[in-house]
Formats: sequence, C-alpha cells, structure tokens
Amino acid sequence: MRDIAPEGLRYPWDTPPAHGTEAVELAPGVLWLRFPLPMKLDHVNIYALDDGDSWTVIDTGFASKKSKAIWAEVMAGPLGGKPVSRVVVTHHHPDHVGLAGWFQTEHGAELVTTRTAWLTARMLTLDEQHTASPEALTFYERAGMAPDLLEKRRAERPFNFSDVVAPLPVGFTRIGQDDQITMGGRVWDVHIGNGHAPEHATFWSRDDNLVIAGDQILSSISPNIGVYPTEPMADPIGDWLEACERLALLAEPDHLVLGGHKLPFTGLPKRMQQLIENHHGGLRRLLDHIDTPKSASECFAPLFKRTIGEGEYGLALVEAVAHLSHLYQTGLASRELREEDGAWVYQRRDRSDE
Repeated sequence: MRDIAPEGLRYPWDTPPAHGTEAVELAPGVLWLRFPLPMKLDHVNIYALDDGDSWTVIDTGFASKKSKAIWAEVMAGPLGGKPVSRVVVTHHHPDHVGLAGWFQTEHGAELVTTRTAWLTARMLTLDEQHTASPEALTFYERAGMAPDLLEKRRAERPFNFSDVVAPLPVGFTRIGQDDQITMGGRVWDVHIGNGHAPEHATFWSRDDNLVIAGDQILSSISPNIGVYPTEPMADPIGDWLEACERLALLAEPDHLVLGGHKLPFTGLPKRMQQLIENHHGGLRRLLDHIDTPKSASECFAPLFKRTIGEGEYGLALVEAVAHLSHLYQTGLASRELREEDGAWVYQRRDRSDE
C-alpha cells in the first residue's frame, strides 16, 4: 500500500478509537472500532451497526486469542451486551474475514458476503501448505525475485490463511451488485469493487451520506493491487481502474467514507480522481522505465518512489507484476524470458512499427 497526498479531503475525526477498547459513534447507530494487526499496517477498522436487539458487524480482524479477547470486551462494553447476529465481510483478506467463521460457530451469527469472497476465503483456509508450491516458486522466479529471498521462500513455511482465519463452516448469505441490505436502520445499495480483491463489496446508504468502503476506497493509502501464483495472468490493474471509474460516478463531496484502514473522510470525488490517477501515473512512469527490458523486481523505483525493504518486498513484487502485466496485456509492452535467471522481462513496444 502506498501513501498518497490527501489533498481536498477532510477528516471529521482526527483521532481513531483505541485498539479494541473504545468505540466512536460516527452517526446514529454506527460505531467505529479499531483492532490491532501484527504488521506495518497495524490496524483494521471495524464498524458495528445497531439493528435494535442485535448488531451487524462489518469485518472482523484476524483470528487470534488476542482478537477474541478484544471482541469479548467490545461486546460487553461498547456493544452493550447485545449479540452480534450478523457479520458482513467486505472481501476475503484475512484482516477482514479472520473471525467470521468464529462468529458463526460460537455466536450463531449469519455471514453475509459476496460469493467470490466466500469461496476464495474457504478455499484458502482449507489449502494449508508446509512448503512453497512449485507453482509459487516458478511465479517468484518469473518475477525476478532476488536470489537470496527466493532461497528463503524455498526453505521456509509459507503464510497460510488458516494461520489467521478461523475455519469457515458451510453456509453464507450472498450479496452482489445492485442488491440492497438493511443495516443500522438504513437501506444500503451494494456496489462491487475489484482489483484489490475480487468482488469486493461496498455499501452506499440511501438514507444519509454514509459509504462503507472496506479497502476499495481508503483515505491516504492506495490498497495493494497484486498478481499472485493462483492466477498469474490476472489483470487486477484493469479491474481496479474499471471499478474506480464506475464507483466515481456515485461519489458526492459530502459522502462520509468509512474505510477498512486509516481515517473516515469526506471529499470522495477528489479521492476517486487521486486513486485513478495514482495508477495511470505509475503506468506512465513504468513505460518510460522499460525502454530497456526489465523484470518486475527491477521496477520498484518508478512505481513506489521509495526504498522497498524486505518486509514490504513481497507486496511490492506482486504489485509490480500487476502493472507490467497490464501493460503487456493491453499491448503497450512485450515480454520474453531472460535466459540467465528465468525472469520475464518487459519492454515498451515501439508503436511506430504497427
């Protein structure tokens, strides 16, 4: 995820709630909670909507003993002892779906999400791997991963969804584009995003100015958009740009956007312009950089404009692959395998030859 200057945005709340122990009321019946994450992006925002005799919770945080303990405090404290009867998951990433299955099995909650989010999360929780798969190692080699890091990937146990996502039982309620859902005394239109995660749900209130955006729309960072070994010829950049252009048509200046990370904000039309231009600008810089053939790992500088450390390397690599592959699939770049290291190298096409 990359920082973007938040020009033209306003933050009505400049101080987030303390991790897990506090709640901020953003609107009648809408609470903002924040749970800790053990990574550089050290939090996830969770929203609780008052349905009268129970709560609907938007996203859940990682599955861990710490998160469960925090939820116990939240339900006894800010949620006033009322049960969580429904969990709505915006997308399949672990910080959002992590405890959804626990809420189902331990609290009898209904799980509501998109079909792709549910299928992907359930598949990944069942696919536990103790060593990196041959397909994953080939993918990293094709991306030009630094040799020392590639050897570490060969030797170490890879990250597994099941490490931080509770088992998902069979059964969920599906939502999709143009559906409506009632939460917190409001009717919300469902609009689907893509790019950061396939079939990512966002919710737009018909009764006031609230938008629950998950990671599709964030205030001061751009969500990671990557290509992974599971679908090496995916085009999430194309998916992202299409979704942003479509969602931008819904944006109003007074929308209060509740994202999955960072602060709630207003100024959504400007933010959509920024998110779209961020990737167009990255693609333009990348085209200039690949006048001579480059692998994905050799393209960090023009894309991110900062030094990438080992902790960020994996996310940077898959995002570089995504941008290069978009240029390749849209005919702006060619690619070929480099003999010395087996990496795909991409080069700007000379359109004058066409």
